[in-house]
Amino acid sequence: MKTYKSKGYINAILAAVSYGTNPLFALPMYSQGFGVNSVLFYRYLFAVLIYGTWLKLFKHISFKLSLKEIFILFVFGIIFSLSSVFLFGAFTYIPSGLACTILFAYPLVVALISRIIFKEHLHKIIWLALCFVIFGITLLYNGGTSSLNIKGVILVLLSALSYAIYMVGIKYTSTIKHIKPDKLTFYVMLFGLSVYIWNLKFCTELQPLNSCFTVACAFGLAIFPTIISLETITFGIKFIGATKTAIIGALEPLTALFFGVLLFGETLTFKITCGIGLILTGVILVILHKNNK
Repeated sequence: MKTYKSKGYINAILAAVSYGTNPLFALPMYSQGFGVNSVLFYRYLFAVLIYGTWLKLFKHISFKLSLKEIFILFVFGIIFSLSSVFLFGAFTYIPSGLACTILFAYPLVVALISRIIFKEHLHKIIWLALCFVIFGITLLYNGGTSSLNIKGVILVLLSALSYAIYMVGIKYTSTIKHIKPDKLTFYVMLFGLSVYIWNLKFCTELQPLNSCFTVACAFGLAIFPTIISLETITFGIKFIGATKTAIIGALEPLTALFFGVLLFGETLTFKITCGIGLILTGVILVILHKNNK
């Protein structure tokens, strides 16, 4: 039992840290002149090819779907990809570490959607957590030597909203509940590619990978924050449960902050640190409340 728990904690940590490497590979591509849609196209394309090969050859998973399942997963693929578009777009306006921290508030958005649409009761702890998050974002907006770009904040919130809609939809759509998570994720990424193909005018505006460095960054995006994160989070949930895995997920924005400050010269002031702490506190309150309930 202890061995399984140790494996669970290790995988949960790897999932959180690997997902937090998004800026590590995306920002260098931006500095090379790549646009958001080109970066995400390569991320999803390489991830689909590598992950699909892994599922077929090593996990021996069947890729069969019904027409109804294809349609539903196509819709969720669009929503999931829009979340990536908004987040990576925010990287061009605000520091990546702060963007990932604000994004980590998506469990609260899930709670609000569940309350508004599905009439789920929200405990007072949820409202308290929401206040923490709102106040934390306010501190981020007023932190540092200059105001935080409001467009960047809106893009991150739209990313959190898109991801929350995706999570709620996956939870309540009975047609796809029987589909294995890794197979579902593969098709979500595959269908999500259509967003970038469309945005790039059927790839006529796709920027080519013109150096070994940009190819390495694209593969890094596909492997670390995508494939490794997806695989390890599955084992984390299996061995220690979704709640503990989600709490350890707080390492995601902290990892992004670490790389942002260390490698990309992003500023980390006391006020911004307080804002980050409030956001993470609010989200962890929600997670712990769900666990106790």
